[in-house]
Amino acid sequence: MLTVFSYPPCGTCQKAKKWLDAHDVPYEERHMVKEPPTREELKDLKEKSGLEWKKFFNTSGKKYREMGLKDKLPEANEETIIGWLSSDGMLIKRPIVTDGKTVTLGFKEAEFLDNWK
Repeated sequence: MLTVFSYPPCGTCQKAKKWLDAHDVPYEERHMVKEPPTREELKDLKEKSGLEWKKFFNTSGKKYREMGLKDKLPEANEETIIGWLSSDGMLIKRPIVTDGKTVTLGFKEAEFLDNWK
């Protein structure tokens, strides 16, 4: 069973869930703003995704810009980055989809076909 970390009003999250529904892929949804991933979950998601921390940020989000993270991120250590992400789900790129082994960030249909079909 997939876990989809999403923010319900997010258009990209809606597209991803619509795609999963259309392909009969069962999933459990987790509201990433009300219940952001924990520090441990974030470490695990990053490790399994193979992506750099910067990819986990919603770089087009208001909160990211308000905090000036574009300038702070390159100098920040892992613990600081995890602290930012775990404290506010609006900072996280969405949706995050995982089956516990594989992780995808955002919604790209080709990536979903490769991983979740």
